[in-house]
Amino acid sequence: MSKMLKSSGAMSAATMLSRLLGMVREIVYARFMGTGWVADAFIFAFMVPNLFRRLLGEGALTAAFVPIFKEKEIKEGEREMWLAANAVLSGLVIAASVIIGLAMLGLSVYLAVGNPNESRRLTFELMRFMFPYMLLVCIAAVFMGMLNSRGHFFIPAMGATMLNVVMISFTLWVAPNMGTELKTKVFGLAIGVLVAGIAQMLFQWPTLHKEGFRWHWRSPFGNETVRIVVERMIPGTLGVAAFQVNIFLTQGIAKWHGEGILSSFSYGVRLMELPQGVFGIALATFLLPTLTQFASQKNFPEFRSTLREGISNLIFVNGLAAVLLGVLAAPIVRLLFQNGKFTELSTLNSSQAVLGLAPGLVAFSMVNILARAFYATGDTKTPMQISIVCLLLNVLISLALIYPLKDLGLGLANSITATLNAGLLTFALRKKIGKLEWGELRAQFASIAGALLIAAVIAWLLVHWWTPHFGHATKLRCLGEVFVPAISASAVYFGLGLWLRIPAARDLVRVILRR
Repeated sequence: MSKMLKSSGAMSAATMLSRLLGMVREIVYARFMGTGWVADAFIFAFMVPNLFRRLLGEGALTAAFVPIFKEKEIKEGEREMWLAANAVLSGLVIAASVIIGLAMLGLSVYLAVGNPNESRRLTFELMRFMFPYMLLVCIAAVFMGMLNSRGHFFIPAMGATMLNVVMISFTLWVAPNMGTELKTKVFGLAIGVLVAGIAQMLFQWPTLHKEGFRWHWRSPFGNETVRIVVERMIPGTLGVAAFQVNIFLTQGIAKWHGEGILSSFSYGVRLMELPQGVFGIALATFLLPTLTQFASQKNFPEFRSTLREGISNLIFVNGLAAVLLGVLAAPIVRLLFQNGKFTELSTLNSSQAVLGLAPGLVAFSMVNILARAFYATGDTKTPMQISIVCLLLNVLISLALIYPLKDLGLGLANSITATLNAGLLTFALRKKIGKLEWGELRAQFASIAGALLIAAVIAWLLVHWWTPHFGHATKLRCLGEVFVPAISASAVYFGLGLWLRIPAARDLVRVILRR
């Protein structure tokens, strides 16, 4: 049975819980705020500190730090490993504090003399309030990297669960009591963001302490480990987080294009991120220390084999998720979000975003894995260079498509550039380490594509049979509209996978039955 699936399985379970709670959080947000200008203001304001969470917690800092941390343990022992960790943490506190201070000062000056309209004022007031969240998630990201390197994947993944629990609680019980207007109540959500950051950081501390870590100040200035982390992290911010930067730029374009587009697109993005995070991020997080170990030992046959297995599992699982999201976009959005201030029009707009994003789901996840393959070899420049090209292209395509297609156009722009990014990373990796030995993957592709096509047809037929016969007037009927087609298509897909002897199908079924 695949060690990769077993190791990432526990983390996937924790990530699944976290992502499900994250979806609950988005449902609560949607029903509390809807898709108006206040929702646009909060989502855009939260995007900036939340971008740091996604870049660092799931990206550049972890990708730069984990290989060095692992090498220190292997080559110099635990004492030097913990000293390196303290130096990186000390440097992080200094750098993050400076950035936060400058950002809050700049926002305060703009609010005082810039004479913004009501929407922009609320956006920047919320952004200033939530900016310290950046420091909290940076520290949590380093904790996560250390625990991953020590073989702990479940607890760090559960940290995000605590974050979502706190944010949901503040939305339900604190925000409604903060005034009579939505534009004042929304500050309750901002308070929840800060408290959630503290909870995520502290949740990992007991396990880290048990492993032997003791915090103490260690000057980062002139420290070799800090220098290497910074050198790798700066280009890596773009290299490993192409999807997140793409989404950030796209939402920035949406914010200034018209009221409601940003919030409806954002809910579509969150829905698409559920399968990406549950399996794609969990798999990529497992692969980084594993590939680093093989690269440091110059064991490239195992490096290629492990990477190939990861890509195979990813295509099989997230391929099905992409098909179901595309076929069932409107029923899924209606089931999860439509209530309160989230109207039928909101459902239509958000489902268009999902429809545009779904074709790129596999590519979004592959970018995370392929970028980590480069980081495992110490190469941060190649992913950065490729991502810069794709980011610029994404802006141009988004600007071209947002006017005629709105949310659908934004989703398609991100899917197109993510696919290009994954293709260029694959080409560059082949040049770097020689043949990738993906012949087995190519042989499986026709079988997987055929199974996906059959699953898509089954889901499409069933949803178009359900809707005219039963409709979606009640929650029970909405559940049926989603789960009858989804479960039926998934069962046929996995059955075909076993019949066609696709290795990923066999391994996944064994892991599920064993657990």
